[in-house]
Amino acid sequence: MPPLRERLELLRPLLRSQPYFSPLDDEGLASVAALVLRRVYGPDEIIFLEGEPCAGLFIVHAGRVKIFRASTEGREQILLICGPQQSFNDVAVFDGGSNPASAQAIETTEVCLIERPAMLSLLHQHPRLAQSVIAVLAARARMLVGMVQDLSLRSVTGRLAKLLLEQAHQGGQAALLTRQQMAGRLGTIREMVSRALRELEDQGLIRREGREIVIADQAALERRAEQ
Repeated sequence: MPPLRERLELLRPLLRSQPYFSPLDDEGLASVAALVLRRVYGPDEIIFLEGEPCAGLFIVHAGRVKIFRASTEGREQILLICGPQQSFNDVAVFDGGSNPASAQAIETTEVCLIERPAMLSLLHQHPRLAQSVIAVLAARARMLVGMVQDLSLRSVTGRLAKLLLEQAHQGGQAALLTRQQMAGRLGTIREMVSRALRELEDQGLIRREGREIVIADQAALERRAEQ
């Protein structure tokens, strides 16, 4: 394990990107860096399962992670795709319950883990972090409300249009999702995603170049995302 000063230099950009730790000065960040555990997972490797005891707060350093719930029949609902600098399993860290969903690496992925007792200790040491916790959990709640609204009020094609716009805004990750992963995000099946992609392509809103999905008419796609 590298010395603390070196660890802080390596982790500072990642920790600074987190709402939890951005209020801290270098001394505070050093106390966080000392607690970080590094974990590397291969493609499709399970990081944790729904219902297991919470290990702690995870932050993606490199790669992508799928957060999902699965039915007894094996059908998945993907709640979130986390990329670099995004955290996950926040809720279980602070409510003391088990993992509310499962996490799986999509590709070779490096995460930083701060175990739950260490995270709670940081909150006691740095009370200013409590406000950041409230803000992050509120954002999670808004995301879930939006997901329920999408499933209830938007068509599959509208939900797909919204997903493509969101992923393009975040750096084009939609092009890296398989049809099955898109279906999991949208709460539908793969065949419906393929049909919706063809519909958007036929309408001239997108075009497909291999695995890449290019937005051809953003304004029209935004209107379609509301339907």
